[in-house]
Amino acid sequence: MERVFIICLAFFLFLAGCSNLQSENGQPDSAKAEHNNKDDRLVSVQDYTGEGYTLRDGNKTDKIAQENKEEITEAVEKFFLEKYKTEVIVHNMVGASGGVSVYVESIGEPHFYTFAIVPIDISQKKIHTDKVWSQEGQVENAIKTALFAMVFDKEIAVLDKYLEELSKTEPITGRTQEALKRVSAAGYATPFYYTNTTGDEFDILLDHYLENPNVSANEIKNIFTSEMYTANSITFTIYLYMKEENLEPDNELFERILSDIVEMEELPKAAYSVILNDNLINKKSGIGYKDNSLKRATPNKIIKE
Repeated sequence: MERVFIICLAFFLFLAGCSNLQSENGQPDSAKAEHNNKDDRLVSVQDYTGEGYTLRDGNKTDKIAQENKEEITEAVEKFFLEKYKTEVIVHNMVGASGGVSVYVESIGEPHFYTFAIVPIDISQKKIHTDKVWSQEGQVENAIKTALFAMVFDKEIAVLDKYLEELSKTEPITGRTQEALKRVSAAGYATPFYYTNTTGDEFDILLDHYLENPNVSANEIKNIFTSEMYTANSITFTIYLYMKEENLEPDNELFERILSDIVEMEELPKAAYSVILNDNLINKKSGIGYKDNSLKRATPNKIIKE
C-alpha cells in the first residue's frame, strides 16, 4: 500500500510540475525555447496524428503499458463508468514517471476528451489497475464543458460554422481529428478550439448529470441558463494553424478573425482567446505555440456577454 502511495505521489508531482509550466494559452512556456524551424521534432499539423507524443520519464512505463493494453483499457473504462457514470473509448496510452496517462473520449453526449492515470511499479513491473485516478477537477471540468455545449448547442454551432467556412476560404487549418483523440484532454473540443471552465457555476450541471447520466439536452436546458454564469467562467481558446509550411502567421488575417469574433452576436456567452500558429507542431509535446505565434488572451480576452 505504501509503495502504491509513493508511485501515485510521484506521478502527481510530475503532472503538477507540468501544470506549473502552463501559460495562459494552455501551452508550456518552455515550449517557445524548444521550437525552431529546423527542429526535427516539428511536423506539419496536417500530418500530426499524435504519434511520437511523450511525457517525461515515460520510456519504461510506456513499454509495460503497451504490453498490458487490454488490462489497462478495461480498468480505465470501469473507472469512468463507476465514478463518472460515463462510457468512454480509450484512444491512447502514454507512459510517464510512475504510471501511464490514458487518453479517452466519451461515447455520445456529453461529448468530451480527458485522461486518467494508472500507476505502474517499474521495479515489480506491476500495473495497479485498482488504483486508477485522475487529476483533481480534470474530468469534472471536461464533463462540465461538454454539458455546457449541450445547453448552448445552437450558439456553439455558430462558432463551428464560422471556423469551418474560414478554413475553406482562408489559408488556415486546425489539428487533425486523430490528434484530437490521441493527445487531447481538453474537455469539449474540436480541431479548431478547446474549452475550460473556472469557478463553480457549472456544478449544477455536473451534479444533475451524475444523478441522471441519461439526461437529455432539453432537460439540461431547463435547469441552466446564461444568467447563471459569468462570461469569464468559461473560455473558448480558438487555436489555429497556417495551412502551408512556409507561411508565417498572417497578422492581417489574425486581426480579421479577432474583429469577426468581436462583432458576432450569436456566440455563446464566454471569454474567447485566439491563437494563430505557423504550420508546424511539436510531435513530442503536441504543441504548436512558439515565438512567432500571434495571440490575444489574458488579460485581453474577448468577452462576449
